This record gives sequence, C-alpha cells and structure tokens, in this order.
Amino acid sequence: MQNTRLTPFFGLMILMLIPASAHAHQEVGAASGFISGFLHPLSGLDHLVAMVAVGLWGGILGKPAVWLLPVTFPMVMAFGGMLGVQDVPIPGIETGIAISGIVLGLMVLLYAKPPLWIAAIIIGFFAIFHGHAHGTELPEAASPLSYAAGFVISTGLLHVTGIIIGLLIHVPWGKKLVQGLGGVIALIGFYFLFF
Repeated sequence: MQNTRLTPFFGLMILMLIPASAHAHQEVGAASGFISGFLHPLSGLDHLVAMVAVGLWGGILGKPAVWLLPVTFPMVMAFGGMLGVQDVPIPGIETGIAISGIVLGLMVLLYAKPPLWIAAIIIGFFAIFHGHAHGTELPEAASPLSYAAGFVISTGLLHVTGIIIGLLIHVPWGKKLVQGLGGVIALIGFYFLFF
C-alpha cells in the first residue's frame, strides 16, 4: 500500500529525464554580495514557493519534522551549491526546480504524512537542484561568501514563514487554508514546468 502512495512522486521524478526548459530559474545578471544573495530567493517565484512549501509541510508533519526539514534543505542546498560552483553537471536543473514546487505543493495539499526519513529524502533531493542553481551564480559574485550567506539566511526566513503559516493547522479553518496554499504552490510548479 505504501508503494502506491509514492508512485506519483516517482512518476514526477521520471519527468525530469525529459528534456525541457522550465525557465523556473531566471538569470538576473551577475550576483554581487549579501543583498543580492538575500534577495535572490525572494525575487524568483519558483524558489519562493518551494521554500515556503518546505515550512508548510514541516508544520503539517509536526515535531521533529517542523525543524528537521527546514534544516535539511539548506544543508543539502549548500552541497548542491558546491556542485554548481565546481561546474558539476546535473541534468534537468530547471525541471527539478519546477517539479519541486509541484511535489512539495502536493504534499501540503494532500496533507501527506510519510515517515520522516522519506520526507527528508524528498526535501534533500530537491534542495540539490535549488542549490546548484545558486551555486552556478556564485563564482560571478563579487563576494561569494556574502552572497551565499545572504541566500541561506533568506531561504531560512522563507522556511520560517512556511512553518508559521503551517502551524495554522491547529485552528479550525487553518487546515483548509494550508492545503489551499499547497494547491496554489503545485499549480505554480506546473506553470514553470510547462510554460
């Protein structure tokens, strides 16, 4: 029974093998320092919704996921960023970023509560794509360390925003609101994947 619940996730992962230009990650010129790194996740809707979705899903899953997922994401994102800095090719970066919105949005919409280790693997998998996208811009930064610090802090704040909203599930109307936001996030992911 558990395998059938994961089938849609693995189906979406297979979509990543299809060559596509999702345009989910928009180049906005050369990166510079802390402010540029801080604003980058806020300026791209694709990144913004995925980061908020991580927090929302953590809120749904409760302790310890509420803090573990938002810590896992930036740690693995840093690894993906290192791969991007080193020019290690990862196919389907744009597609992976778009699919992250779809999958994470659906997890929230469907109120999915897989075991914590599966949630962490899903989060970590998508964090590599987001990190790689940031990492490819890092060498162009006037201050790579400041740029990296900026986008990690901004990512953390987006996670916290998602957690705060996700904790609304404890009020009568909160669960529907959080699930609705998950649906919106999934639709935004579909938009970036196909348009």
